[in-house]
Amino acid sequence: MKRYFYTALIAFSLIISAAMPAGAFELGARGMYWFPSLSGDVKADNAGIAGTKLNLRDDLGVDNKSFPIVEAFGGAGNHSVSLSYTPLDYSGSKTLTTAVNFNGKSYAAGSNVETNLELKTLDFQYRYKFLDLDNVLAGFSLSATGQVKYIDGFAKIRDTTTNTTAEYTVKAPIPMIGLGAHAGILAGLLEARAAVTGVVYSGSHLYEALAELSFTPFPFLDISAGYKAVVLKVDHNDVLLDTTFSGPFVGVTVSF
Repeated sequence: MKRYFYTALIAFSLIISAAMPAGAFELGARGMYWFPSLSGDVKADNAGIAGTKLNLRDDLGVDNKSFPIVEAFGGAGNHSVSLSYTPLDYSGSKTLTTAVNFNGKSYAAGSNVETNLELKTLDFQYRYKFLDLDNVLAGFSLSATGQVKYIDGFAKIRDTTTNTTAEYTVKAPIPMIGLGAHAGILAGLLEARAAVTGVVYSGSHLYEALAELSFTPFPFLDISAGYKAVVLKVDHNDVLLDTTFSGPFVGVTVSF
C-alpha cells in the first residue's frame, strides 16, 4: 500500500503541476496523528459454513491504537485536490468463551486466538468552492467534495495452540460525495473547518466526518486539532465488517 501511495503522490504532483500555471496555485503537505477509539464486528462465511459475528474488542481483544496520516494537496482558485494515506493496523489476543467459526475455520471454546486487522486507505479528494463570503466573520465558504477511498483490508485469526489460521482480504475503491465548510475566526490566525463525505450501497455504507480548529502562528505553518470519525460497514461476498473509528487528532501543515 505504501508503494501505491508514493506512486499516486508522484502522479498527483505531476498532474497538478502540469494543469496549473506557475504562481497560480497553492501546494502543501500535512502530517496528522489520530487517536481513534475502535468499535465493531467482523464475520466471514466460507464453503457453506456460516461465520460467527465477533465483536472486535469483547470477543477478540483488539485494543485501541493511534496512527499517523499523511497528506499532499494543491489548489487554484475555487478548485483543490488532495491525496492522503492512513495505515490502520490493529492486533489483539483473547481466550474464546464459546466455539466460533471464521472464514470456514472452527475455533473451540477455551482456545487462545490472536487477531490482526489491517485497514489501509488511500484517499483522493476534489473540492469545488461554490460559496465564498468575505464579509462573514473573517471569511466563510462552502465546498462540494468528490472523493474516492481505496481500501486495502485484511483480517486474520490464529489459534495459538493448534495454529489454525483463517484470513480474509478486501480491496476496493469506494466513491463518495460530501460537503465542506470553512470559517475564519481571526483573520490569518484562527480558522474552523468541517467536512463530511459518504456513500450508501447494497446494504453497505461508508461515512467520514471531520471538524477542526487551526492556528497559524507563522506564514506557511498551520497547527490544528480536531475530531475525526469513520463509519464503515461492508456486507458483501460472505463477509461483514461493521466498524467505527472515532477520536481526536492533531496536525501540522506546511504550504506555499
